[in-house]
Amino acid sequence: MRILVTGGAGFIGSHLVRLLMAEGHAVTVLDNFSTGDRSHLPEAGFDLWAMDVRAEEARIRILSVPFDGIVHLAAQTMVDSSIRDPLLDAQQNVMGSVNVLEAARRTGARVVFASTAAAYGDVQEADLPVKEVQPLAPLSFYGLTKVTVERYLALYHRLYGLDYVVLRFANVYGERQGDKGEGGVISIFCKRVARGLPITIFGDGKQTRDFVYAGDIARGIYAALRTEHKNCVYNLSTQTETSLQTLVADIAEAAGHELKPAYAEARTGDIYRSMLANGEARAGLGWQPEMPLKEGLMRTYRYFRELRKH
Repeated sequence: MRILVTGGAGFIGSHLVRLLMAEGHAVTVLDNFSTGDRSHLPEAGFDLWAMDVRAEEARIRILSVPFDGIVHLAAQTMVDSSIRDPLLDAQQNVMGSVNVLEAARRTGARVVFASTAAAYGDVQEADLPVKEVQPLAPLSFYGLTKVTVERYLALYHRLYGLDYVVLRFANVYGERQGDKGEGGVISIFCKRVARGLPITIFGDGKQTRDFVYAGDIARGIYAALRTEHKNCVYNLSTQTETSLQTLVADIAEAAGHELKPAYAEARTGDIYRSMLANGEARAGLGWQPEMPLKEGLMRTYRYFRELRKH
């Protein structure tokens, strides 16, 4: 297959690009390097378009190549940034996506879209693990823009026959995350611990997340490019809750020394408990998570520790 990966120099993109290349596919990366980094990618073996996903030039270039699939990862990904600057969030996440869809509908490429657990907002304990049929109630503009693009995809399919797969990611972590602004809590904590800096938990520490390794996400995206079960939504998750207090203990184990986090007031837009059901992805994509959290944390911590040395 010939695959375009927008945001391919980001940390999820860099895992995906390596997987697609290893499987023998022709890969093109489109990235403006606002958060991604050229060093995240292999030295050679793929095409690189250094441009913004919102640009007319990007749409024209996509139209010029007969892509079989477009994996749309390029986005503003930070909840707190979306609260501070809703306009920028909408420009990047909505307008950038529509630019891609306008090209995709004319070329016939399948679109795999990176959505988020933030689409669900806070749910009742009885609704955990959250299934794809759960009503969407985002608490942040980041979550709202992702939901908006999901609805654009459904309408593009209805009106133009565009094929798509939406993947709602749980909390993704792994190597190469957070170097230039893509940080999740694991990358933030691991980076600070590797530098000998203190860490802060916003909230009581009992809030939970469903942490899934970026390599597992890459395999899920690859499955979405090939599945016959398309034009629908799948959660990619471990279907496991981990509290931030437990996470800190596991990072301490990876680092080999005790950690005593500070506590601060919970942030606006943050979800308290999150765990996504993954039964649909197991059935429709033939996918399941493989990386144990402790091993993934060790890999992530070692990455930031080695990064500090250079």
